Amino acid sequence: MADTFHSQTFEITTGDREVALDLTVRCAAFLDEVAAGRDGLLNVFVPHATAGVAVLETGAGSDDDLLAVLRDLLPADDRWRHRHGSPGHGRDHVLPGLVAPHATLPVIGGRMALGVWQSVVLIDTNKDNPNRTVRLSFLG
Repeated sequence: MADTFHSQTFEITTGDREVALDLTVRCAAFLDEVAAGRDGLLNVFVPHATAGVAVLETGAGSDDDLLAVLRDLLPADDRWRHRHGSPGHGRDHVLPGLVAPHATLPVIGGRMALGVWQSVVLIDTNKDNPNRTVRLSFLG
């Protein structure tokens, strides 16, 4: 059987605060539509200069801990050369250097091969842009 490629985007609102939004259910629903029990790769990509995708545990505090670490590493103050937007917005443009704007995951039998506690999470520290696009692509 030849490999097939499927891709789709969806919009999500992140609001006016730093967030770690779990995308796992949306990713699984996409695979239900396009993977049909096949093996392959799922790529999750955010085409934004101020957001990232992480694979981590949610609900037990790790998502909040990651946001706290990012606040410590990237303070919202006036140190940044990139100065448009709200005060400290330059840090948001550094975020994708630490939390990549994509993740590629193995898909086995049409399902993400995540560990028991792993989730696919959109990381967004940019309070100036509450509207995000997420692209899901499956090759299998």
